[in-house]
Amino acid sequence: MNASYLELKGIRKMFGDTPVLNNVDLSIREGELVTLLGPSGCGKSTLLRCIAGLTELDGGRIMLGKQDLANLPPRSREVGMVFQSYALFPNLTVTENIEYGLKMRGVPKKERLRRCEELLALVDLEDKRGTYPQHLSGGQQQRVALARSLAVQPKVLLLDEPLSALDAKIRKNLRTEIREIQKRLMMTTIFVTHDQEEALTLSDRICIMNKGHIVQDGTPEALYSTPRTEFVARFMGSYNVLTRTDAIRLFGDGIGMAESFAIRPESVRLLSEMESASSIGGKRIVEGKIDSITILGNVIRYSVDAAGVLLTIDILNDGRSLRMEESGTIRLALDPSQLLQLEKEGA
Repeated sequence: MNASYLELKGIRKMFGDTPVLNNVDLSIREGELVTLLGPSGCGKSTLLRCIAGLTELDGGRIMLGKQDLANLPPRSREVGMVFQSYALFPNLTVTENIEYGLKMRGVPKKERLRRCEELLALVDLEDKRGTYPQHLSGGQQQRVALARSLAVQPKVLLLDEPLSALDAKIRKNLRTEIREIQKRLMMTTIFVTHDQEEALTLSDRICIMNKGHIVQDGTPEALYSTPRTEFVARFMGSYNVLTRTDAIRLFGDGIGMAESFAIRPESVRLLSEMESASSIGGKRIVEGKIDSITILGNVIRYSVDAAGVLLTIDILNDGRSLRMEESGTIRLALDPSQLLQLEKEGA
């Protein structure tokens, strides 16, 4: 893999007087799938459109290999893009949609059809060659859109929230298919989403964006286990974010010098009446009162008032885990080694 296949340097974009992208730097390796993750309005889709050439830059460079794309028209950038809305031509069949870009480039018909057959097999739509988009499911339409983007053999594939219009089950299946295709082709890919689970499942690397900046990037494992700021902690895993005062109430002194802290919901243990302090050595025991209980499929989520601090606690819903009643009093085991010190935003 190249150390830097696609490199963004100092990317800036304003809409009127509002800065949308603030000197964004990002380096992507060849064959890597990088996800831009963040809330609506953070600039992730604008950044994707700038790479594709659909939105003009106000400053910065986009280097693909040794070529600066910033001043090239979209058709010359060797970049493919799949939109949230699919953007298929309703009057064209599946095959005609897939070959459209090739046709515009003057590729001979025999070569176009050969390429279409390869892609129909890749996205498992060989039985839909002559079907029109309105007769396809949402998942099938999105696979056609993916095949159309791959037909022109782009050097970089951009996916702008491509699964957001689909229901949960189809989303899970299709994101698995997209990942398998991306790995098979070793396609350098940038995927935009606001869905944390989607980002964690798909990505080689995640870049979390907020207010036009990439505030933290890393592997899914690193971002989930070691968020640096309150924003990342809240966005990545429903962390319990604590003020210094709250952290001292729960953990006592000796917690470090930070002004805010975080602990994961699954890192707090509920104790049964039979468990003693000696059986959970090294942990701090705090009493609390259950405020609410929510079933989230394979997870049971408790909201607990402990020492005046409202904590979220997740346990596995496997039929064997300790179950508590709402409004009941409970003891919690807190592990100081799981308490993370957070940096100030923008530090």
